[in-house]
Amino acid sequence: MIQLKSYASDPAHSRGRLHDEKRDVTRGPRDDFQRDRDRIIHSISFRRLRHKTQVFVAPDGDHYRVRLTHSLEVAQIGRTLARALGLNEDLTEALCLAHDIGHPPFGHAGEDALEEALTDFGGFDHNAQTIRTLTKLETPYPRWNGLNLTWEMLEGLAKHNGPVDNPTWALAEDNDAMDLELQSWPSLEAQIAAIADDIAYDNHDIDDGMRAGLLTLDQLLELPFIAERWQVLCDRFSDVPQARLLPELIRDQIGLMVNDVLETTRARIDSLGVQSPQDVRQAGQIIGGFSELMAEKERKLKRFMYENLYHHPKQMAAAEEGKMMVGDLVKAYREQPELMPESWVSDMPSSEPQRTRHIADFLAGMTDRYARNRHAEIFGERTGTG
Repeated sequence: MIQLKSYASDPAHSRGRLHDEKRDVTRGPRDDFQRDRDRIIHSISFRRLRHKTQVFVAPDGDHYRVRLTHSLEVAQIGRTLARALGLNEDLTEALCLAHDIGHPPFGHAGEDALEEALTDFGGFDHNAQTIRTLTKLETPYPRWNGLNLTWEMLEGLAKHNGPVDNPTWALAEDNDAMDLELQSWPSLEAQIAAIADDIAYDNHDIDDGMRAGLLTLDQLLELPFIAERWQVLCDRFSDVPQARLLPELIRDQIGLMVNDVLETTRARIDSLGVQSPQDVRQAGQIIGGFSELMAEKERKLKRFMYENLYHHPKQMAAAEEGKMMVGDLVKAYREQPELMPESWVSDMPSSEPQRTRHIADFLAGMTDRYARNRHAEIFGERTGTG
């Protein structure tokens, strides 16, 4: 068993759960963070990630990443980092697996549609929706709604991108129920989960983009730090066709980023004199992350990906279609709530803003495929495939 560092989150000292639970020994000898991870894996919302967009909307092929496979890849990188740093692997993994659960269908296009629909009702944010889903909408237990996750788990999800100055209504509700100390930095496990997310999608989206023919190697080599590594690989594998080297380039980039995070995080822990989880929260800065040099390279890579992949005309057209479908469904359900499943109709609030927020909860939980099918049923047409 890996020895936890003093600044790691310790399940024996967890701040607990909202609802007190009597331990059932028949469910196995697991600590609180292991239970959190297992609750995520067994949840309905986690299973739905299989049919939710990562980059490509309703991709024509089975080899592209979706939210589920992305989350698994984030978890793999997160566990590797956590183990090397002496952090709690189970909490890190649970945060990695859960971080995208609040994404609606069609990725950020669906989120944009819900944000517009909820403009007058408090807005929509997928990070807050993740917590709302896990604390209210999942209902596997007989005496309370939600998965009853630990404080550390909810804190890590709430502060996925650092301290929160102006929480949305959804996050504010959960913070009122269980003070998540939104003004401070989260645990190192949460910081590592966030940087693992960046490492995974920065690199794996390149793989998918090239597989789809929307990115070319020549475009990628316009980035000097990519071109440098590519040349190293070409020299090392001079007898191998270049087409076989792209996976090696992706692995190489991930390895460089992981090593940079490890070196940088250890140096910050030492320089700040971090000894406890509370020291991490009170440090006043991020600890688990890239060096300044790697952060600048990563920002350039992100700009490249937005210019050449995420904003590619084919991608934009697919995103607009997805946004249109979600917007249409919001309007249809507001005008005719009886079009929703009976369980959702029976729980429909009678007044705003709760009424439209309830509709958004239903829509945010949809998979791409389910949303397409509901749109076809209501509007009598079927766009795209799915």
